[in-house]
Amino acid sequence: MADMQQLFTDEVCDKIFPKTKSDEFFEALFGDASEGAYDIQLRFEGFDQSANKVHFVLNLLERPGCCLVCNLTYGLPEVFSRHPLLNIKGVAQEIDKILGDTATVSNWSLASTRSTSKSLHQIPLIIEL
Repeated sequence: MADMQQLFTDEVCDKIFPKTKSDEFFEALFGDASEGAYDIQLRFEGFDQSANKVHFVLNLLERPGCCLVCNLTYGLPEVFSRHPLLNIKGVAQEIDKILGDTATVSNWSLASTRSTSKSLHQIPLIIEL
């Protein structure tokens, strides 16, 4: 299998989940993109060959002048998994396309939010092959 790190660079992740999705999400949620406290960013974390899982993370990056800690980010995996604008199922389908003939995505899931720091929370995206 090809080196996953080379397949899923930051640039590729930004194409799969463009930075504009954050503003679109908050526009739909609040009617104003500037009401959002964070930007959402997809990043590759690693490949667990023994479990046949590819690990990504949705970084919730605090916006200047906002407070990520003051926002309710722990219920977001459930919201993100169902929200049509974020389209995590479509993200998994794009990952499947990039994997090509080397592997097939069989399932995906979002795990519980991790508080990495005051200004960064993360939602793990697990892709099962």
